[in-house]
Amino acid sequence: MMNVAASSAPQEPFTGPNLNVTLSCPECKTYPPDLIERFSEGDIVCGTCGLVLSDRVVDTRSEWRTFSNDDRNGEDPNRVGDASNPLLDSEDLSTMISYVPNDGRAGRDLSRAQSKSAIDRKDSSLVAAYSKISHMCEGYQLPRVVQDASKEIYKLVHDEKRLRGKSQESIMAASICLGCRKANVGRSFLEIAALTNVPKKELGRVFKTMIQLLQEKHSNNPDVMHMTQQPVSSTSAEDLIRRFCSHLGLSTQISNAAEYIARRCKDEQILSGRSPITVAATVIYMASLIFNVDVSPARIADKAGVSDGTIKTSYKVLFEEKDKILDPSWKIDKVKLGE
Repeated sequence: MMNVAASSAPQEPFTGPNLNVTLSCPECKTYPPDLIERFSEGDIVCGTCGLVLSDRVVDTRSEWRTFSNDDRNGEDPNRVGDASNPLLDSEDLSTMISYVPNDGRAGRDLSRAQSKSAIDRKDSSLVAAYSKISHMCEGYQLPRVVQDASKEIYKLVHDEKRLRGKSQESIMAASICLGCRKANVGRSFLEIAALTNVPKKELGRVFKTMIQLLQEKHSNNPDVMHMTQQPVSSTSAEDLIRRFCSHLGLSTQISNAAEYIARRCKDEQILSGRSPITVAATVIYMASLIFNVDVSPARIADKAGVSDGTIKTSYKVLFEEKDKILDPSWKIDKVKLGE
């Protein structure tokens, strides 16, 4: 009851200074001020005495700039058109002439002439190539950053003279390889070749040509130098292990152990000269044996894209150097490891 009485008691009026910032007319000092924004002149005017208080005002009203739905009596939500696309040569600053069926022959001829413009045809070919690159990347679940980087690289080199005679699919595949390298997403040549149906040898030749072109044209760009200075053969084994383990349904413990073994192999120069795919598949097989997980070399070979005989041969080399690459804290089953 005491709380109810205290809450129902009238509050005392505030007697302190008013700290609110209010724009008012210095002549008539009317409160509340009667201010009028005149967007046509860009002024703020006092409605009582007519004094101009400001000669600059930002017009926040809508600026309808597109008229695509005027003939349909509908509302067009666009204000100033599409944002400029840096991947296109025209950057969306082109003219489009619409064709109205009942507008006579002049409108049809103008629309036909505009559609034959060289710039528009070039942009159309780029849009088609970008769509195919996006389709390839989405089919292999590559992130959006790889798609954007691949499109940017494709635009830089697609019209070079040294690439004439090369198929567009091979140029797109090489662009995806460089996009993966720029985004630090590990993908091997074999995987990109399987994704794009481009032979590995042709992909390698186009890839090397594109690297030379990028080095010559953009030598001062740090992103381009990062892509071109990495080894051309493939990515490292550590970048492939986690994805292969995910495809095999292996635990994080095995993937971490495989990455540790791969780092030790790199430090000790063991399995040097073999492809990163072979190294990744071999260390995954060894890690599965250490932690008593039944994964056959044939199953690993199916996911990695190498033969099971290659895995077994490389494993023999790893087994001979096991004291250098294995962590002493691991409880190793020597029978399953091969002793």
